Amino acid sequence: MNKLRTALSIAGSDSCGGAGIQADIKTMTMNGVYAMSAVTALTAQNTTGVSAILESTPDFLYQQIKMVFEDIRPDAVKIGMVSSSELIKTIASALKFYKAENIVVDPVMVATSTAKLIKSDAVETLERELFPIAAVITPNISEAEVLSGITVSNTDEMEKCAQLLYQKYGCAVLLKGGHSVNDANDLLYSSKGAVWFEGKRIDNPNTHGTGCTLSSAIAANLAKGFLLEESVARAKSYISCALEAMLDLGSGSGPMNHAFDLNGKFAEYAKNI
Repeated sequence: MNKLRTALSIAGSDSCGGAGIQADIKTMTMNGVYAMSAVTALTAQNTTGVSAILESTPDFLYQQIKMVFEDIRPDAVKIGMVSSSELIKTIASALKFYKAENIVVDPVMVATSTAKLIKSDAVETLERELFPIAAVITPNISEAEVLSGITVSNTDEMEKCAQLLYQKYGCAVLLKGGHSVNDANDLLYSSKGAVWFEGKRIDNPNTHGTGCTLSSAIAANLAKGFLLEESVARAKSYISCALEAMLDLGSGSGPMNHAFDLNGKFAEYAKNI
């Protein structure tokens, strides 16, 4: 009997399907693991913005995580949007209790549409409760500036910032460069020092959910037994292919095609479409 490796996404739901839990499940599935979820919040959003957020209660979130771990234990955990201190403490308590492994934390603070997704006091809780138990955190430049307190505008400052965060939290840091600093080159800083991952510049305005997708792909590869550096490399390759597929949905910053490599008979369209 075939036993798939498994991964759990703890994140918010994106009603338009491009980010959050929905992107995580698609990404984990396409990267060969069985995906599960614990929903931190419901969001009403589309490619142009977020209109409403409804948080899970701490108890309900704990119950979701508990039920997953006590039946289908995840080989990796990805944590995305968590907007309040109470929910962050709940996640940390549950993951410590169940001795979770291969934890990837994407410190989601602002959506692609610029909507704020985390309360100010929750950032400190995130740093204190979740970062120290993570295998890797995956901040973008703006998130890293908030966490480090320094400005990042070039590659030297990226290295300085990533090293500072690694020393501060004791976990590996994947600092995502993006087009604001370079052509999507990312920097991994760990106990092995700094390792750069070159990205391919893809002229695609539809980047909704790229952070969710990258962190979920890393978690999926860690679940399959790849080391961190290889997991990052494979995740970056996957996201490049998803962007290159040039999916164009919605009137704002649309989603990627997570299922670009889905060619089985069950994916076939009717002949008249």
